Amino acid sequence: MDKPKVSVYSICKNEEKFVKRWLQSMSEADEIFVTDTGSSDNSVALLKEAGVKVQTVALDEWRFDKARNISLEFVSDDTDICVCTDLDEVFEKGWREKLEKAWVKGKTTRARYNYTWSFNKDGTPDITFILDKIHARHGYKWIHPVHEILKYENGSEIFIETDIQLNHYPDNTKSRGQYLPLLEKSVKEEPNDDRNVHYLGREYLFYGKWDRCIETLKYHLSLPTALWLDERSASMRYIARAYRAKGDLKNASVWLYRAMAEAPYLREPYVETAYLAYLEENWTKVYFAVNEALKIKNRPKTYINEGFCWDSTVYDLGAVAAYHLGLYQKALDLVEKAYELNPDDERLKSNLNIIKSAAQKE
Repeated sequence: MDKPKVSVYSICKNEEKFVKRWLQSMSEADEIFVTDTGSSDNSVALLKEAGVKVQTVALDEWRFDKARNISLEFVSDDTDICVCTDLDEVFEKGWREKLEKAWVKGKTTRARYNYTWSFNKDGTPDITFILDKIHARHGYKWIHPVHEILKYENGSEIFIETDIQLNHYPDNTKSRGQYLPLLEKSVKEEPNDDRNVHYLGREYLFYGKWDRCIETLKYHLSLPTALWLDERSASMRYIARAYRAKGDLKNASVWLYRAMAEAPYLREPYVETAYLAYLEENWTKVYFAVNEALKIKNRPKTYINEGFCWDSTVYDLGAVAAYHLGLYQKALDLVEKAYELNPDDERLKSNLNIIKSAAQKE
C-alpha cells in the first residue's frame, strides 16, 4: 500500500530563533509550508534557505482562523495528511511512523496526540492535554478568531488515537495581549458557542477581571450545549479562584464542591479544595481532599491537566495537614514524597526534618 503524503503547515511572524529546531522536528514530513504574516527578522530567509515553501501575506484584520485557512490553502492539493504546528513546537522523533501506522488512507480524517504546553524547571511536564491538529487535506476549515478549531464539512469525522508527542517551548517575552479582544470578538460573533465563552471567562481570570470572569463562566454553565463535564468542572474551579481573589472564601468553597461533584475523576478540584482549606487552616478538609486526589493515579487524556496536581504540591499540602492533625507517620510519608519530587525546596527540607522528629517521638 502506498504511503500517505504528509505535509506540515504553519503560520509565522518573527520566529527566527525557532526555525532551525522546528525544521529538524518537522523533517519527517514530505513537504513543509509556511505562511509568513509579516516578519521583520530573518525568518523568511532562513525558511527559504532550508527549502521550505513560503508565502508572505498581509492581513488587514488579524484573526487566527483566517491566517490558518490561508496557510491550509497553500498546502499541495495531493497531500493526504496535513500536520498543523507552530514554530515554537517540537515533535518527538518517530512521529511520522506512528502516524502512518494508525492512519487509514481514505478513511481516517483526523488524529489525536499528546501535547505538553509547559514544563517544570526540572524538565518534567507541567500542563498537558490532547491536541487534534493533524487532519485530512480536504473537508476542513479553521473557525474562530482565536483558540481556533478545525471544522469538518464533509460529513462525520473519523478520529484515530496516537501516542505521538508534541512539545511546546514558547517565547515568553511575546505578548498575548491580542487574545482578550479576539475572544471578546469571538463571543460577540457566536454568543452561544460554549467553548468560546469558557475561554473568554478564563481569559478574564488571567487578567484579574474577577467579576467579569464569574459572570461569563456562570453564563457558560447555563448554556444548553455546555455538556462536557471536564470543561464545566474547570469553569467552576475558575469561578472559585475569582471568588478567592475577591476574598470571598465561602463562595470559593461552594464552587469547588460543585467542581468536585461535576467531575469526581479529576484531581484538579480536589487539589484546589485542599489549597483553599489550607488557607483557612481547616486541616481535616485539607487531609480529606488530598486523599481523594491521590486516589486518582494517572493523568487523564481529557481537559487541561494542571501541573500543580501532579508535582509535589498535593503531597506537601497533605503532609502539613497530617502534621497538624497529629498523624505524624502519615505526614512523614507524604513529606518524603513531596521532597523526593522537589529536592531543591528548602522549606520542604525543613518540614521533612520537623516531621521526622515528631514521628520518632511517637
